Amino acid sequence: MAVSVTHSHHLRVNGLSVSYSDRRVFSDLGFAVAPGQRLGLIGENGAGKSTLLRLIAGEFERADAAASAGSEATTSGRITRPRRTALLAQELPFGPEERIGEVLEAALAEVRAIERELDAAAAALAVDSDAAAVRYSAALDAAERADVWSAEARRDELLDGLGVGALGLDRRVDELSGGQRSRFALAALLLSAPDALLLDEPTNHLDDAAAAFLEDRLRAWRGPVVFASHDRAFLDRAATGLLDLDPGRAGALALAGAPAAPGMQDAAPDRSLAAAGGAVFGGGFSEFLRVKAEERQRWLRQYDDEQEELRRLRVGFAETARAVSHNAPISDRNKMAFGRRGDRVEQQVSRRVRNALLRLETLEREQVPKPPAPLVFAGIPSGSHAFDEESGLLLQLSEVAVDGRLLLETLQVAPLTRLLVTGANGAGKSTLLNVLAGAQRVDRGTVHRRKGLRVQLLEQDVRFADPAASPRRLYERTLGERRAEQVPLGSLGLIAPRDESRPVGALSVGQQRRLALALVIARPPHVFLLDEPTNHLSLGLATDLEEALGAYPGAVVIASHDRWLRRRWAGESLELAAGSPVAAGALR
Repeated sequence: MAVSVTHSHHLRVNGLSVSYSDRRVFSDLGFAVAPGQRLGLIGENGAGKSTLLRLIAGEFERADAAASAGSEATTSGRITRPRRTALLAQELPFGPEERIGEVLEAALAEVRAIERELDAAAAALAVDSDAAAVRYSAALDAAERADVWSAEARRDELLDGLGVGALGLDRRVDELSGGQRSRFALAALLLSAPDALLLDEPTNHLDDAAAAFLEDRLRAWRGPVVFASHDRAFLDRAATGLLDLDPGRAGALALAGAPAAPGMQDAAPDRSLAAAGGAVFGGGFSEFLRVKAEERQRWLRQYDDEQEELRRLRVGFAETARAVSHNAPISDRNKMAFGRRGDRVEQQVSRRVRNALLRLETLEREQVPKPPAPLVFAGIPSGSHAFDEESGLLLQLSEVAVDGRLLLETLQVAPLTRLLVTGANGAGKSTLLNVLAGAQRVDRGTVHRRKGLRVQLLEQDVRFADPAASPRRLYERTLGERRAEQVPLGSLGLIAPRDESRPVGALSVGQQRRLALALVIARPPHVFLLDEPTNHLSLGLATDLEEALGAYPGAVVIASHDRWLRRRWAGESLELAAGSPVAAGALR
């Protein structure tokens, strides 16, 4: 690893490159984030958003060793960052037996150390010296930036704002839902008051109120903030700029003579972002999507025009070359005149050949590359043995309770049910899906399941037991060779061809989630359960999935916080409330 790190109040990345033996993640990346600015990272799964955050945080080497499955990364470049820079990763660092109070107090360890240094520096002022004054000034500055005098008040405010204040500090981590653990992780990070914030998908487990609270916190943050997110509403409200890590962007920005897209700006003065396949955009996310679509159309038009010009030049050059080298003998009547004009004609023809060859070579060398095919979800394949709508209920829950996690009076799932389950973290959304899937036993009540029913759950947290196996191998192992041949993995549009043979442990969280989705839909179940399905998916793939679920050949039950999905939902909805029984009449 050849990345060097220096410290500043600003966050700067210069000439940053990361590659493996089988692929390049990004190359010669550069940008700057000043105090008070908030840069949102966007791009397809696997574009390098999490890698970039880990590099900036200084945690890449440790995380990469676990994920690269033997493929060593080559890195280079320079990172300048504030001394206290902290990362909220997608993978949470908590042990199952840790208490929430212990987690939060550990987050304050550095703040407590800054407070002790301030006290020691103040005591040292008794010795009237320039060194003591400098020490005290530095300690006071650090204490003010870490807000050491309001740690307890900030703790309670953060827990309440993120919706977990009522859970208590004595709860063990393994007693919390996945969403609650994520909220405590976010609270712990904000409580530590770092000089710079790095956030990886911070809104994945936040409801509307908690997301709005986080947006307000980030807008008031004094240091630089960099975050990766697929949440369009959050990007629009929280980001002051967007960095697109789409590897295809380099070709689009290299269009000869193409007009600059409105709002496209390079933070690095040497314009290295545009040359490196990334670009900083100064507008909102909705506007960015429009600009990017127009940019791709310009790229595609120029590519088509250049390919047509190359075909024309190749044909013209071949015809001209044949005219020069026809090898036909000079006729008797032209022999006398040839000495006077033959050399001139040959020179003119030869010049035309050279000019044609020069234009051809120049265009072949400078032509824009073909736009990479976007990864497009191909929809739900055939092969589900769906029950007829008139054939009766598939699942029925009556007076169901899972102590401390779920209370539900009744719920019925018919063959073509479309149900969206909402509610705050801890209300029991994931628990309900696990009950429907048969993975969670109920403490009271009854669950009736139709005979021969196949139910599949796409979980929030994907784990593969064999990280060295490739997606193609896992796909064949799960479905069987016959079904894998009938519905090839590549036909689903969820895993790029270049990633099908890579170790699954080397894939991003989003790529692993897409593989888990492929394993389910390749053999569509009668009841498809999805827990936060748009988490870790790019906006394009999330939209494709939402549209495909509308035509799914069986029942669909989704638990989600996604504001975009909820606004567009056309089926029934069920809102759960923690500790309160919910009846079928609550469906709307």
